[in-house]
Amino acid sequence: MTRLLWLALAALTLGAAGGGLMAQRSSALPLAAVSVPATPASTPPTPDGQPEAVRPAPAQPAPVETLALRWSVPEPRLVAGQVERRLVHGSADLAGPAQVEAARLGGTLAPLRGALDGVYAQLETRTPRDVRFTRVGAQWMGEARTGWTVDRAASDRAVLRALRAGGSAALTIRLTPPPRSVRWAAAQGLGHVGTGTSSFVGSPEFRVHNIRVGAGKLHGRWIERGASFDFNALVGRVNAAGGFRPGYVVTGTTLSMEDGGGLCQVSTTVFRAAMTAGLPIQERHEHSYQVGYYGEPGLDAAVYAPGKTLRWRNDFGGPLLVQTEWNMEGGRLDVHLFARTDGRRVTIGAPEVSGTIRPPDPTFIADPAMKPGETRRVDMPAPGARVKVVRQITRADGTVRRDVTRSAYRAWGGVFAVAPGDERAQ
Repeated sequence: MTRLLWLALAALTLGAAGGGLMAQRSSALPLAAVSVPATPASTPPTPDGQPEAVRPAPAQPAPVETLALRWSVPEPRLVAGQVERRLVHGSADLAGPAQVEAARLGGTLAPLRGALDGVYAQLETRTPRDVRFTRVGAQWMGEARTGWTVDRAASDRAVLRALRAGGSAALTIRLTPPPRSVRWAAAQGLGHVGTGTSSFVGSPEFRVHNIRVGAGKLHGRWIERGASFDFNALVGRVNAAGGFRPGYVVTGTTLSMEDGGGLCQVSTTVFRAAMTAGLPIQERHEHSYQVGYYGEPGLDAAVYAPGKTLRWRNDFGGPLLVQTEWNMEGGRLDVHLFARTDGRRVTIGAPEVSGTIRPPDPTFIADPAMKPGETRRVDMPAPGARVKVVRQITRADGTVRRDVTRSAYRAWGGVFAVAPGDERAQ
């Protein structure tokens, strides 16, 4: 009895204690006070199904470092008499990442105003230029150049859009066509009608300089229908103010130094171009002796203002363009003529030489650059002769015209340079 009573009392005591503990836990741990380390399994899911603890942070916009400006402008070209449409593309980057980013964040072009205006001003330095021709293989291609004016309001709007949305900004450019555009040339039927060529290989520096200056003064000249080309009038005064340097010219029976020495290389090449184009020659003078630079005799043209010039007339059906081209490495000068082609065919016969006379003894000139006892040849000897060149021009209607260019050259002994005081130069 005693053992059974003790067991019953123990059971009652444990049951009471257990019930008291459960009640205490229920009241002492309210939900708001629970502190549990967060884990992916225990973190409530977000609307997209990802636990909040592993959701990536929002991406920050990358700073804008440069802003590209671009433009595309139509510039047609003339190929084989047909106008081909072509676009000229260009681009520029605005420097200064800080200014570009400041403009983007502020929504204003003020930080970029100076750089933008600089690009606009540079584009507007492009001015209109009449059509010019270049050789591409066996063909001549005509290209002109329009003048550019930037539409600043439209271009600024494009830059602001690019700052907000990213990418490049397309500038708006207004075009000013030249008076003689590619389309004008096509309507005129403008094409290549003749070329003259000569060599200045071995020329001293002063001579090369004067050739380039003289040829440059003729490049791009237009001769209107029925008008005359006058070499001296187009080149202007041959002096230092005109860009020419002193060089050797023929005076009497020897040489002397005058501004523009070597300019006759240009007039000779122009004369050859006019001959091949079948143009009427109105005035031409041969040199007093055969000049080695010009190769075969009879196709040279001496100029010496004001007494001697070269003149020919444009008898084509529209304006005529003169272009000059020189190759410094090859020592070659070309003169090209372009006009309204009319189907004429030109043949130039080989020079017919007669009355040849042997060269005399050389002459001598004093040169301050020479030392006593030194001798330097400055011009080669040449025989005297009479030369005839026959040209035949056949028109599209079958009519034929023949003309003859005659030259009389005196015998020339050549020239040597010696030091001042040398008795041979007296």
